[in-house]
Amino acid sequence: MSYLAGMARTPAGTPDHPKGLERFNEERATTTVRGSDKPDLQAGAEVIRDTVRTLPHRPGVYRMQDARGEVLYVGKARALKNRVANYVQWERLPGRLQRMVSQTRSMTIVTTNSEAEALLLEAQLIKRFRPAYNVLLRDDKSFPFILLRADHAFPRIMKHRGARKAKGNYYGPFASAGSVNTTINALQKLFLLRSCTDSFFSRRDRPCLLYQIKRCSAPCVDRIDEAGYAELVQEAKDFLGGKSSAVQRKIESQMAEAAEALDFERAAMLRDRLRAATFIQGSQAINAEGLDNADIFAMASKGGQIGVQAFFIRGGQNWGHRAFFPAHTEGLSEEEVLQSFLAQFYEEVPPARTILIDRELPEADLLAEAFRELAGGKVEISVPQRGNRKRLMAQAHRNAVEALDRRLAERGTQARILRELAEFLELPDVPQRIEVYDNSHIQGTKALGAMVVAGPEGFLKNQYRKFNIKSARTDDDYAMMREVMTRRFGRAQEEDPERESGTWPDLVLIDGGKGQMSSVKDALEELGIEDVPLIAIAKGPHHGREGREVFHFPDGREKMLPVNSPLLFHLQRLRDEVHRYAIGAHRAKRSRAISASPLDEIPGIGPARKRALLLHFGTAGKVRAASLEDLQRAPGVSKAVAQTIYDFYHPNG
Repeated sequence: MSYLAGMARTPAGTPDHPKGLERFNEERATTTVRGSDKPDLQAGAEVIRDTVRTLPHRPGVYRMQDARGEVLYVGKARALKNRVANYVQWERLPGRLQRMVSQTRSMTIVTTNSEAEALLLEAQLIKRFRPAYNVLLRDDKSFPFILLRADHAFPRIMKHRGARKAKGNYYGPFASAGSVNTTINALQKLFLLRSCTDSFFSRRDRPCLLYQIKRCSAPCVDRIDEAGYAELVQEAKDFLGGKSSAVQRKIESQMAEAAEALDFERAAMLRDRLRAATFIQGSQAINAEGLDNADIFAMASKGGQIGVQAFFIRGGQNWGHRAFFPAHTEGLSEEEVLQSFLAQFYEEVPPARTILIDRELPEADLLAEAFRELAGGKVEISVPQRGNRKRLMAQAHRNAVEALDRRLAERGTQARILRELAEFLELPDVPQRIEVYDNSHIQGTKALGAMVVAGPEGFLKNQYRKFNIKSARTDDDYAMMREVMTRRFGRAQEEDPERESGTWPDLVLIDGGKGQMSSVKDALEELGIEDVPLIAIAKGPHHGREGREVFHFPDGREKMLPVNSPLLFHLQRLRDEVHRYAIGAHRAKRSRAISASPLDEIPGIGPARKRALLLHFGTAGKVRAASLEDLQRAPGVSKAVAQTIYDFYHPNG
């Protein structure tokens, strides 16, 4: 399968899939240890020993869980019985694995048909459970792609993230959203493809601004016919597929013909398209000559931290690079870290045909076999030895070293700021988890609370939360803050009363003043929580450029920081992030409310039937007033569905 096509998971790709039973067999071993949940090597070894007795000599994946069922580690094996039995001899294990065994209280086993399948499943489960003893690819965003849709007579070009379900051609991955946006803008100038939604397209009766600035051919108002647009689409596919030189030569030839025919307006338009093509090619940061579809990975290590630099080459073009910093790498060799990193990286990203790495891996052949299943064709994993590939790897390695140096410098600065934060706010220790709270509403409507989380590594966006305000008066900020705190910490007390999961905050930062502080303090005291540090941050008396934030303590004291203090900038950044998240969540909530329809409340009426009903009757009100016979005549509505709709609006007949 070409990398241009969306690469879906294999059928029954996980044990949870309806057809998964054909490939996977999952069993949970009996928890055999009762009593203390404290680490105990003997107890953990006993659990593993009892599990080993029932294990087959088959490939598969095993999960080790603690007393609360939290996954500690996910591993794969060519022969489960042999691999898991190694943990029983705990005296031969390194300290890291001894700690893991001492916490193990149950195991879950999944058998597979091959070791390659086990490797893929291991990566999926690591991404899903994020165990404490596995190498983790710390990345909370999927990679962006360019999607050229194929479900319309005039295909749309667009940025895409997430599952590749829509019909069309996918080009990527790109290293960042910025690189995608820049490329799409240039591609619009080059091929004049539309980027508007289908609904916007269908409503146009005259060209939009993009046509005026020569970034669209206006197929919505027939400024180009279907055949002419299809030719532009094919040129775009050729260009993105690695045939950029041929596309440029074709445009140059057309420009010369237009100039010879004295059609200077068309010649100027073709000249602008040629410049766009040159811009795309000129923006390449590296020389990818000789490579068509490849990913390049180089690793650097320093100060106990590991960094991996990735370059993405598609169609002979460099589509950006990104640095990664895997977590939980202590006690592992660099080869083991890179191998685990690659397995997790390609769990969501389609594997390139060529994968270049800077060192030999112990299971490179197994990785290549697993990636072949994902790519639907041959995947080569190799260490470059000479020529242009060797030069590219050297450049990737330089980038890895520089990115790691920047990372260590930033971490040093961050650690210093957190130490200053602990001193300024009189905290018992440097905070590892900071939760920041804010509310958002418009005159009391669509009110919600927002929580963002920050740690030593920055914002933890996968732990952000929003709270739809339910019981509090939505025109009372204090009552809303009390509700948010009651729900957040009431649930924390139920789910983690011993505070062992790491999800209890070391500092709660509130966007507000004395009133908000009093509300939060009262809410936590009612729950019996008095040891979570609280600070409220409010703008000072002068809100302009010279304004300074005031920090309110629970005991009524106030503090301020110098205007140019790095710590003040850090706290402002935390406050601004929760403000941004709250406003964004509130805006999304308003949008959903605006687009909501009374038909949404009818059971069994999905988007397709709702659209058919609205197209047929015009408005939801007319659907409500329709007779049973009229409903039955609507396209796509059966007699049973018509009866359901009629009964919903006429419960008394």
